[in-house]
Amino acid sequence: MSSENALPEAYRPNHDETARQNFVGALKGFLNGKLEVALDQRYQSELEPGYRAAHGKSPANRDEGLQAFGDDHLYQLWGAAVYTSQDLMWETVDHTCQRVMPAFVARRQQIEDAQAQGSLELNPNLDIPEPIRSVEIHRQPGGYFAEHGDYALLTGLRYFGTVELYRAAKGLSADTRTGAPGMGHFILGAVRKRFGDIAPAAVLDLGCGTGTETIAYKDAFPQADVWGVDLSGPLLSFAHTWSEDAGRAIHYRQADARMTGFDDASFDLIVSNILFHETSTDVLPAIMREAHRLLKPGGIFLNADTPFQPHNIPIPKQVTNHWQVINNGEPFWTGYADMDMGEELVKAGFDAAHVFADYDPLGQGVFHIFGARKADV
Repeated sequence: MSSENALPEAYRPNHDETARQNFVGALKGFLNGKLEVALDQRYQSELEPGYRAAHGKSPANRDEGLQAFGDDHLYQLWGAAVYTSQDLMWETVDHTCQRVMPAFVARRQQIEDAQAQGSLELNPNLDIPEPIRSVEIHRQPGGYFAEHGDYALLTGLRYFGTVELYRAAKGLSADTRTGAPGMGHFILGAVRKRFGDIAPAAVLDLGCGTGTETIAYKDAFPQADVWGVDLSGPLLSFAHTWSEDAGRAIHYRQADARMTGFDDASFDLIVSNILFHETSTDVLPAIMREAHRLLKPGGIFLNADTPFQPHNIPIPKQVTNHWQVINNGEPFWTGYADMDMGEELVKAGFDAAHVFADYDPLGQGVFHIFGARKADV
């Protein structure tokens, strides 16, 4: 492989791999769709009335909702099936990843031998905060930091492969190239919806992961200096390889989003995608303070994350979300949802008049969109 954009062509599940991945996607769709609807119906018809009869009131929060569900057989079936589907996802995607890895390694070597367009700054001594340090987020085997010896790209490729599986399952990959930055385009749309056409000179993608979405920001603002920051060296190694393969001059730095190492007022636009629900009660406010420090006067901070704030969802959904915390490598899923992002932004130094925290539609669902414009003075 010697041509630009070789890696999207290299990641091609074969016939049997595609069939397995389609099955896993369909299974997850059923569990998160029809079976959760059945759980909600069961709650309305039996579990909530039973709890009300025993306690004289309906469940008021997820803790009381968990008591209502208790050992209910349908809830137990749902949990066991969701847990198994996550194992199946990683196992199935890994078949493809292991098979295509030699092509990715060969392409990385070609890139390393050529003139770099962007850059990669790794910090092997970086102190990784909890819960990322000790939890296999999403139950990804080895977590975000497994090096895999000569196959150091494997951690990023596995994550990338699951995103591709979900995109296919949701019908979002038709007529688009492998690895297309759909969420990056969505976030850019959220920025333009609120601030119109902008022309930032410097853009920062916090928690950029594999960098596939970061490419959208470079494409949108080709003259801008675009940076991606993440805790994971393996994910950033994948991101750098992917961006160089695509011919994009993007810079990546391994750093804590609370302490990025950039100078004050370095960026006009700072974005993140599903970052904050993977942090913690202490880390989240510190990241927002760092974003405020890094923005130039008038700069924009915008984030997309999960939309499952308790005031927005019924008790059964609160219960199934908290199951993710206990069983599925999402330790801050409900902790993040309990926090008021608008309030946290104000605490971080943003002017309340310039803060927003609302919801934008995407497909059949929504994302929580929150952020602020830094005051001009």
